[in-house]
Amino acid sequence: MTRFLTTVSALAWLAACGDGQPLFEDVQSDAQVADDDDLDLPPGTEDVSASSDIFRFEARNSQGGGLVTDVSYNAANDTFSVDNLGFDGENVYTRKTGALATLGTTRVYEADATVRDFLTGDPVSQIVPYVALYGVSKNRVDGDPRTSFAIVRTGGYAGYGFGGYVYERNGGTVLPNEGQATFSGDYAGVRVFAPARSQLEYVTGKMSIDIDFEDFNANDAVKGAITNRRFFDENGVRIVTGTGPDDLQSPNVPIIVVEGSKSLSTAGEIEVELQNFILNESGVLEPYEGGKFTGIIAGDTTSGSGGEIVGVVVLESEDPRFEGITAQETGGVILYR
Repeated sequence: MTRFLTTVSALAWLAACGDGQPLFEDVQSDAQVADDDDLDLPPGTEDVSASSDIFRFEARNSQGGGLVTDVSYNAANDTFSVDNLGFDGENVYTRKTGALATLGTTRVYEADATVRDFLTGDPVSQIVPYVALYGVSKNRVDGDPRTSFAIVRTGGYAGYGFGGYVYERNGGTVLPNEGQATFSGDYAGVRVFAPARSQLEYVTGKMSIDIDFEDFNANDAVKGAITNRRFFDENGVRIVTGTGPDDLQSPNVPIIVVEGSKSLSTAGEIEVELQNFILNESGVLEPYEGGKFTGIIAGDTTSGSGGEIVGVVVLESEDPRFEGITAQETGGVILYR
């Protein structure tokens, strides 16, 4: 077994180890990265460079995010262990079965619905569902996945509930000084709701990111979009888009192209805003879903397979099916050339 250790966290994904290996644990620092390009990134590795291993984790917030501080994966029985979330079983998440075992290339796990009173053996109902998503690169660096991400969310609260996300790069990156590149891959996420809808939904799709490493003159230009989204309920039943009262709109979510403001750091980290629009009842375009993607470029983008991008999207929107309800969508990607 090998471990990737940092000053404040340990994060490792190993397909070969049978015992539980830490993904990230005892994360306490909320400091923003001290990068010379001043991106607004999640907390994690400090003093990064193009040659750095980098990990990022969700900052704690008033809505319950950022509470996941210790996760490990057990390859022998394909389970996750998740610490610091109340009433999520005995902290061991097992692989979901059927249509929800995998969302695209991302695996899905869930916590137990009940545990036993340690003294009497009586059943104790848990706050369900708690689910974990994880994605792992097809490429390796010194035996470890080159990139990976994990997302933990719950639909058991009358609000967004508690959870967190993490993503990382093992090994550095090589970025060009000119030219353009395109990356694409599967997108998978979880949707939770506030303030009074205790439910969880899943989303699949595709995502692409294009980078112009030469222009704008003030900053590298980044564009792209989340496309072909499909929504599913807790049982894996498709939520069909259309005009019915229970249908959910699924427009593409493009990256906002910005000139004059950094979107790509010299270390290979990305921070971009996303926003889409829909027609309201008056036929006027209005904002629908908005949020941010943060990620990391890994590998050599100038040769070979051309590197990859790992990252996490967080979107919020008004749910058109229910008055006064907002949806939070957290999705992860690993994109390839």
